[in-house]
Amino acid sequence: MSEENKLILERKRKLQALSELTALYPNDFRRNTSVQELVAKYGDKTKEDLEGEDASYLIAGRILTIRKMGNSTFANLHDDSGKIQLFLSKNGTGKEQYSLLDQTDLGDIVGVKGVIFKTKTGELTLNVSEYRILSKSLRPLPEKYHGLSDIEIKYRQRYLDLMISEESKNVFKDRIKIISLIRKYFEDNKYFEVETPMMHPIAGGAAAKPFTTHHNSLDMELYLRIAPELYLKRLIIGGFEKVFEINRSFRNEGLSVKHNPEFTMIEFYAAFEDYHYLMNFIEELFKSLFDSLGFKNTVTYQEQAIDITKKFERINFHDSIIKFCDSISSENLNDYSYLESYCKNHDIEVSVKDSLHKTQLDIFEKKVEGKLIQPTFITEYPTAVSPLSRRVDSNPEIVERFELFIAGREIANGFSELNDPIDQSERFHDQLATDEEKMKYDEDFIIAMEYGMPPTAGAGIGIDRLVMLLTNSASIRDVLFFPLMKPKS
Repeated sequence: MSEENKLILERKRKLQALSELTALYPNDFRRNTSVQELVAKYGDKTKEDLEGEDASYLIAGRILTIRKMGNSTFANLHDDSGKIQLFLSKNGTGKEQYSLLDQTDLGDIVGVKGVIFKTKTGELTLNVSEYRILSKSLRPLPEKYHGLSDIEIKYRQRYLDLMISEESKNVFKDRIKIISLIRKYFEDNKYFEVETPMMHPIAGGAAAKPFTTHHNSLDMELYLRIAPELYLKRLIIGGFEKVFEINRSFRNEGLSVKHNPEFTMIEFYAAFEDYHYLMNFIEELFKSLFDSLGFKNTVTYQEQAIDITKKFERINFHDSIIKFCDSISSENLNDYSYLESYCKNHDIEVSVKDSLHKTQLDIFEKKVEGKLIQPTFITEYPTAVSPLSRRVDSNPEIVERFELFIAGREIANGFSELNDPIDQSERFHDQLATDEEKMKYDEDFIIAMEYGMPPTAGAGIGIDRLVMLLTNSASIRDVLFFPLMKPKS
């Protein structure tokens, strides 16, 4: 029998012994405060201030440390808001309840009643008068209760990670706060939050390989949402002039430190605006987030200092390649033969042969993105790689589009929307002539556009990558409660 199984068996024996002393898994304990509230109320008090304190408090949580000292015991109780020390003695709880400590293990969930005091060392402590075991932990916790060293367990059994690592728990509390702040910012700017379908009859809205499923009743193939874009633009056509959706989207692609097949982003659209409005809006949104989260001058991400005091730099797509790629100049930037040779010499895989603009994008992704550490908007992408963007009036070969990069990663993508249904239809047809991961023709969306779509600007922001940046998390798996994992068997 393994050591772990021996420990589980021992805990089951304690559960049996406990059943002879009290009811198992009771649900009649009601707490009247939290650890955080106790710390806020009494944390600054001195030992002398608390002498004579007689208010009783009921709290509940998980026991993560126990230190027995003869006829008394110290333990740490953790709830959702923090941890507090407990002091238990036979005189305080009575012999019967104190004996329950013999059946208590690390990880057990307990309910206690007691009075606040401070120890000689100044630690805030609850002098327990009533002690109950509310739920028994039948499996032993990892030995290092301050954090998991096994990364696979950390991701596969997130509940353990959250249970024993305050650092991990705080990352997710920050994530929740960030999403809440983003939502409020949009609402304050008169955007309506909407919901659009997650199952689509056509894989559209972005160039990516979809997940497929089947609806039995209708006997039809459906696709998990790649992006909500085309449905949100239908709402713009219908008369909702400012909309946003914090959405889950799915792309049947690889996993990496910055990719998970299921991810969260916010997409938003505003009628009668353009891509310059979007860049200004996003910069203001980000600076509002930095301020609300307490960042003043810099955000440090993986030892890189991101200056958040300066205006975000803006540089167009072609100029960025010339700036960051030695030997590529304005004279050879549009020479496909030269770029093909450049790719071979720099181990860059050409994704679409004989495509000048796609090759430029391949070079940009491999040689430029990683160098964009400070917040930078890359603007005016080639039309050929931007099927939903409005062309620049003075140059139909490029579009009114941008991507925002911070710490070498794309954080946002937006553009003035293409609202010409004839042009859009032609671009859909052009996409169909290439590989399977290109956008499919959506006839209903073209029909909707033919009723008239106002000039519109729209953008998407990757929530997961933004949270990574703001919590200094190295991997996207660190900011997802339950990242996709291959089953053990």
